[in-house]
Amino acid sequence: MGSYIFMAYSGLYKPVNPKKYRGNPTRIIYRSSWERKFMVFCDKNPSILEWGSEEVIIPYRCPTDGRVHRYFPDFYIKVREKSGKVTKYIIEVKPKKQTSPPNDKNKRTAAYKRAALTFMKNRAKWDAAQDFCEDRQMNFLILTEDHLF
Repeated sequence: MGSYIFMAYSGLYKPVNPKKYRGNPTRIIYRSSWERKFMVFCDKNPSILEWGSEEVIIPYRCPTDGRVHRYFPDFYIKVREKSGKVTKYIIEVKPKKQTSPPNDKNKRTAAYKRAALTFMKNRAKWDAAQDFCEDRQMNFLILTEDHLF
């Protein structure tokens, strides 16, 4: 068991192509280096016609408290595919370990309980996002370090 040092990596992103941004291009906030990396990709990639960060709001019912909350997915993008077809996506950027249920032998630990609650909440958000996208002919994707590096 080692200890981990978490360094916050957040800030304001200034787009090179502000006209592509859906929302206020002077208030684009990244909350991780992974999000910033994806912002640069969206901003500079000519196939991405339009993008936004936390600009879409999706209601979801949280299983931990039974109440309806608002989910702000990390990104919205509109892409011109190689075929010429235009496709819209809602994208969440998450560490891979948060995309599946925790696998801990000692389910009594506080860390396991926190991870299990986080996964339950994320799963509810992602199910709501999937429904939201299906209703609007969009696609929902979860990107992890496997996709970003």
